[in-house]
Amino acid sequence: MITLINLKILIKLLLILILPPVIGCILSGIDRKVTAHLQGRVGPPLLQPLYDVIKLFNKENIVVNKYQNVYVITYFIFVVLSLFMLLMKMDFLMIIFVYTIANTSLIVGGMSTGSPYSRIGSVRETISMLAYEPILLFYIIGMYMLTGSFKISKLAYTNKPLLYYLPLIFIAMLFIMTIKFKKSPFDFSTSHHAHQELVKGMFTEYSGPALAIIEVAHWYEYVFLLGLIFLFWYTSPIIGLILALITFFLEIVIDNICARLSWEWMLKFTWTIIIGLSIANILFIYLYNVKIL
Repeated sequence: MITLINLKILIKLLLILILPPVIGCILSGIDRKVTAHLQGRVGPPLLQPLYDVIKLFNKENIVVNKYQNVYVITYFIFVVLSLFMLLMKMDFLMIIFVYTIANTSLIVGGMSTGSPYSRIGSVRETISMLAYEPILLFYIIGMYMLTGSFKISKLAYTNKPLLYYLPLIFIAMLFIMTIKFKKSPFDFSTSHHAHQELVKGMFTEYSGPALAIIEVAHWYEYVFLLGLIFLFWYTSPIIGLILALITFFLEIVIDNICARLSWEWMLKFTWTIIIGLSIANILFIYLYNVKIL
């Protein structure tokens, strides 16, 4: 019996490690194809992200300092860990904490290279964190006020989806997805696609296997971020999946119809309108004592 349980855990662990990068790679390829069609181009093959990563792994790993790869590995491990915790329905607050460590390690890695382009990109990524971290915190608070717990597993006992009670926070999360997916108008730290850059922001000094690991980590991150959207309709996996996919395609459209804005505008926008929407949603739940458990 113990052996059977251990086997089930092992299978689940393998699926969590293998499926997300496959899904993330396909989503990245779809992103490129849809973007190309919106711009009147044929675009690359669907599996072009995979070809790019394989090619990078075959390149020489050139580093500026000995700590550079440590930050990359740290970023990869904590992104995978945060996704693992999300899929295992663990503590939401701890999940975001682990995810923040992953992003912080990437920022520190960019700062450590000494390149002015990497430093500027890292500083801008730090500014991005100041914009989206408060919204994630309000998301956590909203879920706690509704369920009385930080455990994602508690959502399985709810009758109605979170979206019914957190619509304004959901709107705020759509803007956060734009920042996290590195899409216009908020792609000023580094862009997922090369729009007008001659350099790659905080990833400028990364090449070869190190850059490949970052790209694979981004595939995991794709699934993690869409998983946060999925939680808004956790009561129905099919509807939750549709909601996540609609959000994904919406971000692609926004990326292609919006011009890049300055970081000052982003901070003003998020710290006034977006945080204002989140606070209004939290106040509604508090004043009317809304509970779903």
